[in-house]
Amino acid sequence: MISFSSAVSPNATIVRPPFFFVSGFSNIPHLKYYYIFMCFVYVVTILGNSFIMLIIYMDRSLHTAKYVIVFHLAVVDMCGSTALIPKLIDTFLSGNQFIAFEACLANMSFVHFFTFMQSLTLVVLAYDRFIAICFPLKYHVIITNVAMVVILAVLWTLSAGLVIAGLAFMTRLSFCKSIVINSYYCDYGPMYRMACNDNYPNYIMSIMAITIMLVGPLVLIISTYVCIIFALLKIASAEERLRAMKTCTSHLIVVALFYLPISIMSIASNVTIVHPNVRIISSSLSSTIPPMLNPIIYTLKTEEIIKAIQKLFKRVKEIKPEVNQ
Repeated sequence: MISFSSAVSPNATIVRPPFFFVSGFSNIPHLKYYYIFMCFVYVVTILGNSFIMLIIYMDRSLHTAKYVIVFHLAVVDMCGSTALIPKLIDTFLSGNQFIAFEACLANMSFVHFFTFMQSLTLVVLAYDRFIAICFPLKYHVIITNVAMVVILAVLWTLSAGLVIAGLAFMTRLSFCKSIVINSYYCDYGPMYRMACNDNYPNYIMSIMAITIMLVGPLVLIISTYVCIIFALLKIASAEERLRAMKTCTSHLIVVALFYLPISIMSIASNVTIVHPNVRIISSSLSSTIPPMLNPIIYTLKTEEIIKAIQKLFKRVKEIKPEVNQ
């Protein structure tokens, strides 16, 4: 076990190490291929989300409240992957698994902040579908661009406040037992458990964060879809019901991709002993695959975006002959 207790004064009130050691994977053969795969995931994530953002920006018909949220999800997905994957690859391919104390706290803050924002953005998309199907006549009154910007600003403030509070609790901890973080990044849970002073407030903070940012949003999303199902049952025409449900398919797939792996891993961890490598691989994939697939899902499953892409390519074809002349 890596320890630095001998390097600090025994009278120190708060013991802060100059660095942490991110343990990552252990004894996995051909691990470099996993990091190559992570590189591929990151490149596809950046290109896919940039493409969705470009399409929404270029096509005026997509300058609506719903696509303000989709645009925001693309931004958050890109930022979340950027906070996680490049550092992961740099840490383990370079062989330098040590990270400075301040850099570790920054890494933890950004990863958790953008994870929270991904979860909350999915709630806003569920709210959009709820109003569209349950209150169609009031949709354009309730769901406006300004309203969406205000809601998203409130969610950014909420997430930032929660992350800053968690950071404040983390800085009061003394790390005199070990500096080994049993994760693939500076994860809040493994970090506060390393403390040798009272970490109970940090435990409460982590439970609050999980409840507010993950469990709460999932419950809200499920509740909105229960209401949507009841609203659809009142529609007489089966064709209209199907058309209304089609507007929800892309969101439902994205929700399943985000919440199912987290839920399965949480249940498995409480029911049985999960090998650290399995936990780390599952956690890293559940954090990086959804941001890569989200733009692909919205491109393939959303009629408005397909039409916008067709219009963009048509415009490009029309411009080419003019340039050649």
